[in-house]
Amino acid sequence: MKQHPVFKYLHIDDFSATPKYYQLANSIIKAISDGKVQEEDVLPSINEVSYVFEVSRDTAEKAYKYLKGLGILGSVPGKGYFVKKTDLGQPFRILLLFNKLSEHKKIIYDSFAARLGEQAGIDFYIYNSDFALFRKLLSRNLDDYTHVVILPHFRERWDTVDEVINAIPKEKLVLLDKKLKGVTGEYGAVYENFRKDVYEALEQARDRLQQYQTIKIIFPAHSYYPEEIHEGFQQFCQNYAFASKVVRDITEETIRPGDVYVNLRESDLVALIERIIAMGLVIGKDVGIVSYNETPLKKLILNGLTTISTDFRVMGEMAAQLILDGSRAQIEVPFYLTMRESL
Repeated sequence: MKQHPVFKYLHIDDFSATPKYYQLANSIIKAISDGKVQEEDVLPSINEVSYVFEVSRDTAEKAYKYLKGLGILGSVPGKGYFVKKTDLGQPFRILLLFNKLSEHKKIIYDSFAARLGEQAGIDFYIYNSDFALFRKLLSRNLDDYTHVVILPHFRERWDTVDEVINAIPKEKLVLLDKKLKGVTGEYGAVYENFRKDVYEALEQARDRLQQYQTIKIIFPAHSYYPEEIHEGFQQFCQNYAFASKVVRDITEETIRPGDVYVNLRESDLVALIERIIAMGLVIGKDVGIVSYNETPLKKLILNGLTTISTDFRVMGEMAAQLILDGSRAQIEVPFYLTMRESL
């Protein structure tokens, strides 16, 4: 059976974090934008797409219905889908690279994609804080993209990170969450000032923190968390004469009444809470917890966890707005303390 010619221009990447239906839809949009597919051209049937790409019929149908909803495709009962218009009005194609997909990073992605709406196609990849995989993903043909948006957190410090990112044309580059000192030139950024943000958030909580004897930060070794978080914590403790300690492994830590923990990693938060409860101690009275990065669940856990966090929804929206405005501004995102029962 001869394959439909449009398949030459369509692709699905199994390693991409972008949903397959959206990848397929973006492929069709790109083929139309490149002039490979013309108005009134009939597309492969849903069954053909399902067979060739080894995806479910639901996935193929969802891609076509998504494009029909945008007015790009039309359909005729019994004959299938065809290209209804070629003037797409989608000026942006974005390569989006996240180090991992957590609850707060999902908030960034959702607000970023929602703000761009129909004006952008997004190829979304997760590189698992692995620099080798990150570099491989950046070896793609960047001429296919108007922008490269990177959330740059790595498990280890690599001397060539700045070099690799500096090779991206600055008019295409947007950094999210963190600026890198060695990345030069005029590029867009929406970032946290980790040292200042942590310091000021703890300063706002100072009256509550004074109920406790020792402030401890759980800062795992060989993690991707910026060292500036640790530096802001230490500066606060020194300036206000708090006894402090850096905990590398919460499973080996001795927990005592009068301790208050600043926690970064979600898995450490679970281990910390389990151990405190097992000891019969009361969180918010005997032992305090301040959790890093606000998520919807944290207002419900144990009558509410105190958090220090940036506004991730705003971060995603601001990054999208830089792209829409063609701006290379560098914007510091607001940071805030949410006081709850755990402190």
